[in-house]
Order: sequence, then C-alpha cells, then structure tokens
Amino acid sequence: MTVVVVAAAIISDGRVLAAQRAEPPELAGGWEFPGGKVDPGESDVEALVRECREELGVEIAVGEQVGGDWPLTRDYVMRVYLSTLLSGVPVPKEHMALRWLAPQEYYAVPWLAADLPVMKAVEDRVRILP
Repeated sequence: MTVVVVAAAIISDGRVLAAQRAEPPELAGGWEFPGGKVDPGESDVEALVRECREELGVEIAVGEQVGGDWPLTRDYVMRVYLSTLLSGVPVPKEHMALRWLAPQEYYAVPWLAADLPVMKAVEDRVRILP
C-alpha cells in the first residue's frame, strides 16, 4: 500500500516558503515544502490544510497540483499543491526554521533530494502566474 504525503508550495509575491527539517536525523537540516501524511479518510486538500495549521499555525487555500506523484521511497509518494496564505504568519512549530525564498534565492538552501525537482516545477509555475 502506497502512503501519500502532501506538501504545500506556499507562494506569496513570487516568494516560496521553505521549511528546514528537524527530524529524522538523516533528513535534519535539509529543506522541504511543508506538509505531511494523508490520514485515512482524508482528502489531499484536507490533510494539507490540517498539516499547515499544525506545523505552521496558518490557514491556506490549496490550488492546483504540481506534477503528479513524486516518488519519495518505495512505499511513499508526495503530492505537491500550489497554495496561498489565507491567515496567520508561518512559525516553525515542527521545523528548525522557515524561510521565504525570493525568485533569485530559490536554490539558496540545500533542498532535500525529493524536493529539489519539485522546486524546479514550482519555479516554472510561478513564472507563468499572473
């Protein structure tokens, strides 16, 4: 059975929110899009709204999916959605740090291997947004 992880590419004025992992040890310090596992009975959107509320203390609006299922491990896939803030200021409740990356800074952090190709796809989407 494949486990689905959802992640939010939160965009604000062309900037993308990146989150620095605190755990597990093999991923700590790497940067990712915030999110988490989809619980049984939850839709991707419901899970993403819940995860951003729990991890960042914000309410988001979930937009279109970026790409399809991004492989993480043999049993995990990640689905990434363009998102915008509805309310709140992101705070790192479960991460070491958060950083808003302007377009010229998109690759200024060491993205986790699974998130790096997603950042490229997000960059392409942000470039064509009105």
